[in-house]
Amino acid sequence: MKKWLPWIIIAIIAIGLYSKGSGFYNKVIAEEENIGEQWSKVESAYQLRSDLIPNLMKIAERYAEYEQETFKSVTDARSKATSIQIDPSNITPEQLEQFKQAQGSMTSALSRLLAVFERYPDLKANENYKEVMNSYDRVEKRIKVERDRFNEAITPYNNLVRKFPNNLYASVFGFEKKSRFDGDDGIEVAPDVNDSIRE
Repeated sequence: MKKWLPWIIIAIIAIGLYSKGSGFYNKVIAEEENIGEQWSKVESAYQLRSDLIPNLMKIAERYAEYEQETFKSVTDARSKATSIQIDPSNITPEQLEQFKQAQGSMTSALSRLLAVFERYPDLKANENYKEVMNSYDRVEKRIKVERDRFNEAITPYNNLVRKFPNNLYASVFGFEKKSRFDGDDGIEVAPDVNDSIRE
């Protein structure tokens, strides 16, 4: 019996490590799935904003036909922003930064466009314009909500993979800390549409 004792101890330790490791792995996978789901909602919110832009410009062109350069800058920014796709199962800091910069450029272009519209009272009085701008305001609020929820989903994952002894398992399985989608001046401050829809 004594000669088997070391092997029994090793077997118990191995079973314990396997049980702990498999439990950790499955929990991390569940957290990653949640992060991916939240990211898809972030992208969906930004896509809703992008989808409103052609309608907005179609209405505005009838009143602000001399603002073609501004319209082009918005169109170019929209094209760049919609061209960036991120695989939710493999979100890297570099991808987030690229996405953030593109959306920031989109926000800046839209801010300039709304500033131009201030010079056209007939446009601001148009009911279709008001409706689109109200939708735009709701979408901007949704973007912030979904971005915040994505960042909230990152926290339990990062806590899970960074705390001891989980960090040892994370290293073995290749799980790394994930980056939050922190806004900058181009994203965090949404264009103020309230003045634009007042008569």
